[in-house]
Amino acid sequence: MGCFWIAAVFVLWSAALALAEPQTTGTAPTEDTFLRDRKAILAMAGNYHVTFSFRETVSFLDGYELKEPYTSQGHETVRVIRDDGDFISLQHILVVDGIWEDHMPIKHWRQDWVYEPKQIFEYVGRHVWRTRPVDAVEGRGKWAQLVYQVDDSPRYAAVAEWTHQYGASVWNSSPTWRPLPRRERSKRDDYDVLVTLNRHALTPEGWVHEQDSSKIILRKEAQILAREIGVNTYTASDAFKIQVAEDYWNNTKEFWAEVRAEWRKLHDEFGTFGVKPSDQSGKLYNQILLLAKNVREEKLDLETAVVRAREIIRASTTTHAAEFKSPVRLQDEKR
Repeated sequence: MGCFWIAAVFVLWSAALALAEPQTTGTAPTEDTFLRDRKAILAMAGNYHVTFSFRETVSFLDGYELKEPYTSQGHETVRVIRDDGDFISLQHILVVDGIWEDHMPIKHWRQDWVYEPKQIFEYVGRHVWRTRPVDAVEGRGKWAQLVYQVDDSPRYAAVAEWTHQYGASVWNSSPTWRPLPRRERSKRDDYDVLVTLNRHALTPEGWVHEQDSSKIILRKEAQILAREIGVNTYTASDAFKIQVAEDYWNNTKEFWAEVRAEWRKLHDEFGTFGVKPSDQSGKLYNQILLLAKNVREEKLDLETAVVRAREIIRASTTTHAAEFKSPVRLQDEKR
C-alpha cells in the first residue's frame, strides 16, 4: 500500500495541464507525427450518442462495500471552438429531455489540447489548483490535455504522447489527481481525491474515454478506499436535435468566452487558488449556468451577465493559503 501511494504522489509531480490557454515551447515538431496527433484530436469533434459507465472493482478498506455501478446515456455534440495549430479547444454540449423544454441544451465539460506546453496546472487536493512549469524535456513531442468543469473552472490535466500503433490512435496519461466527480460529491464524503490514469482512443464508431481511478482518503497516512473503472463511449449519431446545441452555443459563446477569460486572469494573477467547498458542491456552476441561460433567453444583456459572472467567480474562490492547505502543499513546506 505504502509503495503504491509513494508512486502515485511521485507521478503527480509530472502531471501536466495549463489553466490558461498557454504558450508553447516553439520546438519544431516532426510534421508527420504532429499532423497525425492533430487529426486524432480533431476527430473527437462531432455528434454522438454517449454512454457513461463507472464501476468500483476492488475494496482496499476493511468493511467497505463496493457501490452499485453508475450508468447513464444521452446525446452530445463536441465542437471545435478554437484551433491555433498547437492549441485546440473542444466544447461538449449535452442535449437532454428537459422539464420545461422538449430538448434542452446543457453546457458540459471542455477539453483543451496544447502541444509542448510550457506550464501546467495540477490539482493538489482540498479544492486547490496550482501552476507548475513544464520543461522542454518533459513536454517534447507531447500534448497536455486540459479538462474544465461546466462552469469553466479547472478539473484535471495531464501531459502524454499520442501514439498511432497497431491501427489505433491513443493518448494515455500517467496517474494524475482530480476532485470528486459531480455524480458523487453531492452524495458521499468518504474519500477525498481520485488518482486516475486517463485514456482517449479513436474507434471505428467514434471514440472512447477510459479512466482507471483509485479513490484516496487523505489523512496523515493516505489510504486507498477502492478502485473504479470508467468507460465513456462516443458513438457517432445524428438521431437527436443537433440544432438545439448549435443554437445554444451561438447564443452564449460570447458569454462563455468572458468566463474563460476571467478564470485565466485569476490564474495569471495568483498561480495557486482554491474554489470554496460550499460553492464547489453546486452553487458556483449553478449560478454561472443560470447567467448563460438568461443571456440565451435575452432576459439579461451580455455586459451585465459578464459583470455578475466575474463577481461570482471571485466570491467563490480564494487565494489565501490558510484557507486551503492541502497535503501536497504541506509536503512542499517540509522540504
